[in-house]
Amino acid sequence: MRKPTSRLPAAVLLGYLWAFPFTAPPSAGHVLTRSLQASLLVLFATPQAAEAGQQAEQPAPASEASNAEPAGKRPVVEIKTSKGVIKVELFPEQAPQTVANFLKYVDDGFYDDTIFHRVINGFVIQGGGYTPELESKTTRAPVEIESDNGLKNVRGTIAMARDMGKDSATSQFYINVGDNAELDRTATQFGYTVFGRVIEGMQVVVRIARVQTSRRGMFDDIPILPVFIEAVRRVE
Repeated sequence: MRKPTSRLPAAVLLGYLWAFPFTAPPSAGHVLTRSLQASLLVLFATPQAAEAGQQAEQPAPASEASNAEPAGKRPVVEIKTSKGVIKVELFPEQAPQTVANFLKYVDDGFYDDTIFHRVINGFVIQGGGYTPELESKTTRAPVEIESDNGLKNVRGTIAMARDMGKDSATSQFYINVGDNAELDRTATQFGYTVFGRVIEGMQVVVRIARVQTSRRGMFDDIPILPVFIEAVRRVE
């Protein structure tokens, strides 16, 4: 596994979300502002919400895009976790390669018995790449980025984490716990491909986001008690 370089220019720090754990040394200054936390932590593919768990559950907003198919015609998957079930609707019309890539991993059982290895309350929960023993799983070839599809990193959407290269996403995904506009594509950064939204179980996402985390080896913000992805299956 490639390791992140220890020194990166500011433009890089602000522009990319890596699929590696952030390993800055702990210090009193480790408590970051939201914007700096976002630019650094999502950097390593970990990819402000109100107290979401206290809100009535409802489907997360899909995006402002207007060319989505009517609900019910899109593929849906269930992510069974040790904290409950999250049901996700996918958007193949806006992210065809990304959805096909994700569903191939789903159909292969790739995500079974993996973990959420990065959890940041109010920001994202991320998984899909590591076993409970913190061993990285062998992935297929990367998929091309599709972050220019009009879908935004709003609360409840699911998106792909990636390495420094824009076309480097493989298996790791994250679910936005808050609205994270800093992860969207802009004129100066590629952003991250959103390819679906949570339609049931947002309270499970919030429950996961609130677990206690710590540093462990090269991992930052890893749950002290593992949060397992037990299985991911298509919903017929």
